[in-house]
Amino acid sequence: MTVLTRWEPFREFATLQDRMNRLFRESFNETGRDESLTTSSFAPAVDVYEDDHKVTLKIEVPGIDEKDIDVQVENNTLTVHGERKIEKDEKEENYRRVERQYGSFTRTFALPPTVDSEHVSANYDKGVLSITLPKKAEAKPKQIKVNVGSNVTAKTVEAKQPVKAA
Repeated sequence: MTVLTRWEPFREFATLQDRMNRLFRESFNETGRDESLTTSSFAPAVDVYEDDHKVTLKIEVPGIDEKDIDVQVENNTLTVHGERKIEKDEKEENYRRVERQYGSFTRTFALPPTVDSEHVSANYDKGVLSITLPKKAEAKPKQIKVNVGSNVTAKTVEAKQPVKAA
């Protein structure tokens, strides 16, 4: 089975820029190392699915408490904001490599007019935030029955018998 993956070059540039910024901050700012780990921002990966009844977003946010995630809908725009905090249990000087990104993120999505923004729901399970956006009733497809033949009730018209001449 072949899987298609959308390549987004700008996301890769943003990740590269974030890593370069982090490298320069760590190299030239020895006193504020804890701050450099916690102030970077990142953009979690999002999958968007749509069917006849709803639009679903699945956002990967492992390691983030549900209390640190905020979901809002305003003016047909969905905004998801959250923050991954660095664990204070481990001492920073013991790190050999830090690849996980910490800090806050904000993702915004323009909603189509077919979405019913009054009934949005969100569920957080195993590091994945699922947001369900139901569609309005008038936006759902309607099945139309196709009739075969004539369904019109035919009235019987009596034909007059021709009069024979004698």
